[in-house]
Amino acid sequence: MPEYAVIGNSIPRIDGEEKITGQARYTADLDPPGLLHARLVLSPYANARIVAIDAEEARRVPGVVAVLIAADLPLVEPDSPSRKRDFLARELAVYCGHPVAAVLAETAAAAEDAVPLVDVEYEPRAAALDLLQALEAESPLARANAPRGESEEAQMHATTSVGEEEDEEEDLPPNVSSSLHFKRGDVEAGFREADAVVERSFRTSMVHQAYIEPQVSLAQVDVLGNLTIYTSTQALFHTRKEVAESLGMPDSRVKVVAMTIGGGFGGKFMLLEALAAALAIKVRRPVRLEYTRMDDFLAANPAPASAFDVKLGARRDGTLTALQARVVFDTGAYSGSPVQIGSLLLGGFYDFESLDIRGYEVLTNKTPVGAYRAPGAVQASFVIESTMDLLAEKLGIDRLELRTKNAAAEGSLRPNNQPWPKIGLRDCLARIEEPWRRLQAAKRQVGPIRQGVGLAIGGWPGGLEPATAICRLNHDGTVSVVLGSVDLSGTDTGFKLITAEAFGVPSDQVEIVHGDTDNAPYAGGSGGSKITYTVGLAIQRAAEDARQQLLAMASQHLEAAVDDLELVDGEIRVRGVPDRQVAVRELAAASMGFGGKYEPVYGRGSSAQTTQAPGFAAHVARVAVDTETGRVQVLDYVAAQDVGYAINPAEVEGQIVGGIVQGLGWALYEKMAHDEDGQLITASLLDYVVPSAMQAPNIETLLVEVPSTYGPFGAKGIGEPPVIPCPGTIANAIADAIGVHISEIPIQPQAILAALQSANGRNGPMQ
Repeated sequence: MPEYAVIGNSIPRIDGEEKITGQARYTADLDPPGLLHARLVLSPYANARIVAIDAEEARRVPGVVAVLIAADLPLVEPDSPSRKRDFLARELAVYCGHPVAAVLAETAAAAEDAVPLVDVEYEPRAAALDLLQALEAESPLARANAPRGESEEAQMHATTSVGEEEDEEEDLPPNVSSSLHFKRGDVEAGFREADAVVERSFRTSMVHQAYIEPQVSLAQVDVLGNLTIYTSTQALFHTRKEVAESLGMPDSRVKVVAMTIGGGFGGKFMLLEALAAALAIKVRRPVRLEYTRMDDFLAANPAPASAFDVKLGARRDGTLTALQARVVFDTGAYSGSPVQIGSLLLGGFYDFESLDIRGYEVLTNKTPVGAYRAPGAVQASFVIESTMDLLAEKLGIDRLELRTKNAAAEGSLRPNNQPWPKIGLRDCLARIEEPWRRLQAAKRQVGPIRQGVGLAIGGWPGGLEPATAICRLNHDGTVSVVLGSVDLSGTDTGFKLITAEAFGVPSDQVEIVHGDTDNAPYAGGSGGSKITYTVGLAIQRAAEDARQQLLAMASQHLEAAVDDLELVDGEIRVRGVPDRQVAVRELAAASMGFGGKYEPVYGRGSSAQTTQAPGFAAHVARVAVDTETGRVQVLDYVAAQDVGYAINPAEVEGQIVGGIVQGLGWALYEKMAHDEDGQLITASLLDYVVPSAMQAPNIETLLVEVPSTYGPFGAKGIGEPPVIPCPGTIANAIADAIGVHISEIPIQPQAILAALQSANGRNGPMQ
């Protein structure tokens, strides 16, 4: 790798101090004059007709200003296929937690007191609740006349297109809102040629993003009718577009201000903003719509449940011959699941001579789903990696060897027959060989405690979206970069380093400035592992442009060629002539004062990349399983990840560690569980278990750097890959410990005990 002056050196996150000291301002901290607090009345039924709403008693609560329903709001798309543009239920409530009315009051307490006093008469209807039952033709309809179309999640994450699908007609059940079919080669012939075939069904659960800050938005209207929204959003310009279109307003009259975000992980692209705006316009006062924690569980946009049926074949030497799969995602009551990316990645990590994958997005009467860190990829990795372990056992081949033999590389075809660009998967597998052997040698069996080691891989295609950045020189010689992106994961700190490297100044002389949609240059949403890759490149180009402008100015001042100049310690010098120099501060002042003879330095950089920079990871873990209680303890965890180039190694490692701990939640703890009536029974953090520091194992990170051709200084997105292999890694380690593969996550103690009991019934007591 090249040697750089600034990037590649770890520095603390620039937002750390204000968050640690409590100085960061969140949307919930804003208190404009005349503010009204909004609370939502949620449906207790999974599927019901709304017969009548009586809000008279609620309106009598002191401090209550209004109780509004969907018909009261100035929305231009009633019954929109996007619930974000028509958030309140109209004639039908189609999931438990579906908002049916909004209470607006002078205080949050008054609004909360009034919510249970809104009397809603319902007529319950049969609900589609179980994913696979909802796939049947005779299932109750989750929604009448449900729209079919492309996943909104896929659009926002801008991951990859499905390519050309076969021209074929399939008679789809009524609850299927989207389907796809990938086919290559002759899978039947592939299975006939196989010396070993494994076939298995898998399930994954609905999972909440579990961010610290619940969903919150504040909207206010000025005397001219212009709308300003302060919100916890990952996507500034996407939010403005959605709000403007939902209200029939031009973009120029809608301003969105992205506040400090208390965690998002894909769940805060846009949800409440249009509703908050419509409420504010209706009452002509500022309105803050803030979820309680229970509201967030019931009516946000969690990651979907899924079901996979997989059949995998290989020759005796381990060469994969065929993959056949059915992929089913539970999209909840509105279309928008990651069935496309999940299906693509299921058949994309390895080279398959032939494959046949059918994917279905199924509507149910549950909370509509959204994105959660690497949407669809976590589920796909768990499934294919569990199946690869089963195949390795059947063939008697080392699990790492089987993966290395078949791992995708540059040019390998994905299920949509599009080749992978340059990827570092095989580099990551090579990097974990030593910890794979080391952790296996460390396994111990003491009494009922069985230890096992597992590994898995995962990858993310990487997102694409245009971006622009501005780099300007200030009077004092410092540099400011103006952006329209949202700092969700410490990207601003990396941007500071990119600017410093490209411009040629120390990083402490760079300031990152965020504008709103009225004054910021365009940037895409912070998700899909694309912000550093896209906005970072725009920043690099803007800083380089600004540097060239500064050098051109110095060239005139020093009467020297630009190529003979160097920028060192805040001064521009003529190489080899130490006494011919000028301070950057002096040039800046000469370009921003009365009678100044130089143009101000104002660099512009843009990017509109069309080539993705996929990121891959390979993980290894050692676990201990108590066969008497079913309890799992993760002891050691090693993650090798291709990061392209680590702009700020400390932050890259932090992203990997955080992703691993989130992955432990997927693997062992987190599940949004519903009863037979569709009621969510894990609607608080008392019931929904999120891993804490106490559950975190010893984590070792191995940074693999396979530079991206197009990213800034070779960098690529690193946010998604760390979480992807985790459930597969843990599931395979548990199977290695107890000798039984469990095909549903999270793997909770009762599932382990049941699996052991079943295995012991077949094979006798464990020795």
